[in-house]
Amino acid sequence: MRGSDTRHYVYGRVYTLSTAGQCWELCKDAHLEFKRLTSVRQCCWGIAGDHQVYLYVHCSDVPIRYQEETYENQRWNPVDRFCERLLPSDRWQWSDVTGLKHQTLDSFRLPSEHWEWEADWYVDENIDGEPTEKGGWTYAIDFPATYTKDKKWNSCVRRRRWIRYRRYKSRDTWAKIPYQGDGSLPDPFSDISVGGWDITDEPRGRLSLWAVSLQGKVWYREGICHHNPEGSVWTEVTTPGEVVQISCGPSDLVWAVLWEGQLLVREGISRENPKGSSWVVVDSPSTEVGAVHVAVGINVVWAITKDRKVWFRRGINSHNPCGTGWIGMVGEMVMVNVGLNDQVWGISCEDRAVYIRQGVTSSELSGKTWRAIAVAKDDDRSRSGSSNSLASAGCFFSGEVRVQSQSSVMNDAESSSETERSEAAQSTSPSHADAMKRRIPKVTSDSFISELVSDKERKPGRDIRDGQVPSVQEEGPTQEQASADQENVPQETSVKLLPQSTGQQGVRDPKWSNVDLEEAQTPLPAAASDTTETSSLSSVATYNLGMEEQFGVNEHLLWAWVSGGGCDVDSHTQLNWFSASTGVSSSVQSMSLSITPAQTAAWRKQIFEQLSERSKREVENFRHYEQAIEQSVWVKKGIMQWWRDWKPNKWIDIRFALEQFSGTDGNQDGILFIYYTFNDEKKYLHAFINEITVLVPVLNDTKHTFAIYTPERTKQRWPILLAAATEQEMHDWLALLNLSCCDSRGIHGPPSKQAIWSTTCKGDIYVCEPAPNLEAVPYPLPCDQMFWRQIGGHLRLVESNSLGIVWGIGYDHIAWVYTGGYGGGFSQGLGSSTDNIHTQTDVKSVYIYENQRWNPVTGYSSRGLPTDRYMWSDVSGLQECTKANTKPPSPQWTWVSDWCIDYNTSGGTDREGWQYAADFPATYHGHKTMKDFVRRRRWARKCKITTTGPWLEVPPIALWDLTILPCSSQSSVEEVSLWGISNKGDVLCRIGVTQQSPAGTSWLHIGTDQPFKSISIGGGYQVWAIARDGSTFYRGSVSAQNPAGDCWYHIPSPPRQKLKQVSVGRTSVYVVDENSNLWYRQGLTPSYPQGTSWEHISNNVRRVSVGPLDQVWIIADKVQGSHSLSCGTVCHRVGVQPMEPKGQSWDYGIGGGWEHITVRGNSQEAPRIVIPMPAESTLEKKGSVAEEGGGAGGRAASDSSVLGIKDEELNGNAVSC
Repeated sequence: MRGSDTRHYVYGRVYTLSTAGQCWELCKDAHLEFKRLTSVRQCCWGIAGDHQVYLYVHCSDVPIRYQEETYENQRWNPVDRFCERLLPSDRWQWSDVTGLKHQTLDSFRLPSEHWEWEADWYVDENIDGEPTEKGGWTYAIDFPATYTKDKKWNSCVRRRRWIRYRRYKSRDTWAKIPYQGDGSLPDPFSDISVGGWDITDEPRGRLSLWAVSLQGKVWYREGICHHNPEGSVWTEVTTPGEVVQISCGPSDLVWAVLWEGQLLVREGISRENPKGSSWVVVDSPSTEVGAVHVAVGINVVWAITKDRKVWFRRGINSHNPCGTGWIGMVGEMVMVNVGLNDQVWGISCEDRAVYIRQGVTSSELSGKTWRAIAVAKDDDRSRSGSSNSLASAGCFFSGEVRVQSQSSVMNDAESSSETERSEAAQSTSPSHADAMKRRIPKVTSDSFISELVSDKERKPGRDIRDGQVPSVQEEGPTQEQASADQENVPQETSVKLLPQSTGQQGVRDPKWSNVDLEEAQTPLPAAASDTTETSSLSSVATYNLGMEEQFGVNEHLLWAWVSGGGCDVDSHTQLNWFSASTGVSSSVQSMSLSITPAQTAAWRKQIFEQLSERSKREVENFRHYEQAIEQSVWVKKGIMQWWRDWKPNKWIDIRFALEQFSGTDGNQDGILFIYYTFNDEKKYLHAFINEITVLVPVLNDTKHTFAIYTPERTKQRWPILLAAATEQEMHDWLALLNLSCCDSRGIHGPPSKQAIWSTTCKGDIYVCEPAPNLEAVPYPLPCDQMFWRQIGGHLRLVESNSLGIVWGIGYDHIAWVYTGGYGGGFSQGLGSSTDNIHTQTDVKSVYIYENQRWNPVTGYSSRGLPTDRYMWSDVSGLQECTKANTKPPSPQWTWVSDWCIDYNTSGGTDREGWQYAADFPATYHGHKTMKDFVRRRRWARKCKITTTGPWLEVPPIALWDLTILPCSSQSSVEEVSLWGISNKGDVLCRIGVTQQSPAGTSWLHIGTDQPFKSISIGGGYQVWAIARDGSTFYRGSVSAQNPAGDCWYHIPSPPRQKLKQVSVGRTSVYVVDENSNLWYRQGLTPSYPQGTSWEHISNNVRRVSVGPLDQVWIIADKVQGSHSLSCGTVCHRVGVQPMEPKGQSWDYGIGGGWEHITVRGNSQEAPRIVIPMPAESTLEKKGSVAEEGGGAGGRAASDSSVLGIKDEELNGNAVSC
């Protein structure tokens, strides 16, 4: 079946119509007659005239195969070696994988006649993808156990797997499905509906098939899936009443119609329980008449009442399958069907034509109008344009034509109108009956169709009685034109028949009589009030051939059922289904030709003036209304897992949807939906795209996780944690969400020169465009409202300045320079620049620790105390990490070395790499003493990642740290000072760094008497550095003319502290010690740039960055939130002013998991807000300003000890490093 097809049947014959086709194509096995059809993309189910269920599976390149398997088990004994003689307590000699089920090779049977074996049984000679020894045996100590391919001395049992494939062979044909496993019939079926392929987390190919029996019972077909398209068995689903019809949607909507006219809604449908749990009764749309038909989709329900009125159910969604109320729609239908995208098809009550509902969109599910599908049948296209074929009227016969029988197709609408047909048949005149009888032959098969259209001699002209000239619709020909057409009928197509008069409704199809044609004594009625209600779809009909000349091919096909479950039509699909003749007569066309161009111009001007006047009059009355904006909406859905917000916290399965919409002005926005189930009740969370501040991949050993932050969740330290099934799926979602967030905020292209750069502990790179009021006093922009977007690449740290010069260092200490592009890597090609993107690699080491405890018998060994840490663990000892189970950080990383002992561990090691301590955990040292009862050593293994990003490598020296001169964006500096520290601790100065050549030309070595580890240059060329022993140094006489300076000055460190990082701004110097304390250097003056003393500012600080305006930002640890403590949080120092350079309090931003931040490129001066204050003491003014600054931050604390909290254990549920 091509692309998307719609299936219809008329009088038992099944036809298909594809979205790319222009004609109905007759389905194979045309000898079958069907009463009901229900289709999906891959297959179609139907109920034939014999009440049997048939399945039509479309052919494809991928065969439907199922693997049957059984295991041969043997045990070893000293006499016979391995043989089939097992112990009485052992499993069967031939069994399933568990050994509990006995299954020999000859016990396997094909499920039905529609399957065939591909080949004979054969031995599987692989185990977990690795070849076994000849014979496919795997060995173990006993049943059951872990089996290996190698035979050992203690291998007492063995087994091997036998495999045989069976293939489903009945493709592109109707296959009869047995009702039960034994072939017995539970109850003849009268209706059938398939769906359920979009139930949350439903496996691929799984379908739900519902059926209704003649006794009003509801049945469900178990086990329908990709490798078992037939299903396995029918099970009955109890109902509160007798059901006449049922409809199943793509997801979890199932509705049914009761005999009394009420409707049933199935609730509790889920992946674990696709049959649902209970029924809910919904009243009929009309209080006077009951419902007779219902059709459901994803978010829609349509119904038809006994008076043929069409109704639409509003308020339908997965959380409210019952909806809220009914809306009456225009039109009268026999039946309707809902397909993909909630598209609706119907069969009109008036002319039995197939209609499609146009204008159906996700925002307007009810659509706008009905439009008839007017295409020819495939056999009509081969004819020469003659429209006198009986088949063109929708009459398709199979087998012998006889009085109403079981094999004839009968619709619900016609079964209730037998009395009306008999009364209408008796109302015709005898003379007309005689005339009809003379012209109608004895018919016993389909051959009478070809006989009627054969080239027999017929009388020219027609017999038209007075007063019975057929009326014509508005777009049809006039009576005079119709008469002219009748006179011009070719001789071989003219038949003398009486046309019907149908009043103002146009020419109707003739009546169908319920008797054998040979014995028909009553002619067609002269007039009919409602032919669709009185025509039967289950009996032979007479057909007025003479009248068919006035209509196009397929104008009056009488369809009985339609199913569009496999037809993908949306508002943008171009269809060729409406190209048939519209019936406009030549007289109307000729009338339009007689109008002169002058008349046309006059009319056009007059109409335009009238429309302009009316438009002004109407617009004037609605000027105060908000202008309507047409929006386009698209939705992407997925299946993920969500870390539940409340205790007990755990991963639960959810449906994830991104709905994005755009207006005529080009603005785009969207909403994220998370649908979950709690206490058997369906609920959802949502987040607006324009409120998302950052999307972060999270380190997780078992899941591919990423976090979604909003301002509110940033305050709580509790992001939305989602886990995708694969890493590729996670990156696809991250790329799409990043692009959507940037579109909603209007952020495109590369970062600005003022951007704030940062990196996470995973090496991901993020930038934020600073707002002008980010550093405003006293009301700065709250830190949690900053939007961060990801830039491709992988780096450990990034440094920048306001001239657009950006450098980075990878985990392998290789230096990289920014090229000016954006995207790459994670973006998957979405929202990424096409140039300035290059391949980037990075190498990092993964560490595990071997732990041992001393005992008097064996000395140091891996046998620890029950309370000890794992003998192979991470650095904390809380997680077991062995050489075998330790994997790279993610599938993007690959091992590039083997495990080796790391002798460079902090604290020193002995010759074998061991570190000693009194107990776990403690301070370790590199030599053994009498009090050391435990020891450890670190093992390292390198892994490599290859990605892309806007970065170019700067060879050849490996760097540990670097710093770039901060300056204003209007600065006229010709050459920018850039200092670095090599991996060996040497201090370097880069020569030739300019805006045009940010990579520079060469390195200048600066002499030192010891290795350094951190360096920073301020806006006044003041260079500060920290040695590896924690001491501080200042470089004197550095300037633009003397970029290397003269000598180093030693600066005393804070008491009993070893420093690890320094950052210098315009006039401020901040350092971080190894105990995570933040210090400020006091007494800095132009005449004495070394300062006088250190002042403690805060604790729990990982890294600090001081900007060109002396703004202070840090990466903080152990930040208190609503639910947990957070490591690696971005924080902003609030209240920094020239007279108060230390600031007042902290404003908490995004986190955790952040490793580095630099604000040295943000030189935007914040607008000054002058607030009049009463004359008070200086102390009171300070208190007032501090209070305002703290309030502005939202989360800001009142003093320097904002981050000083207890060293509590971090909540494992929080996002952390």
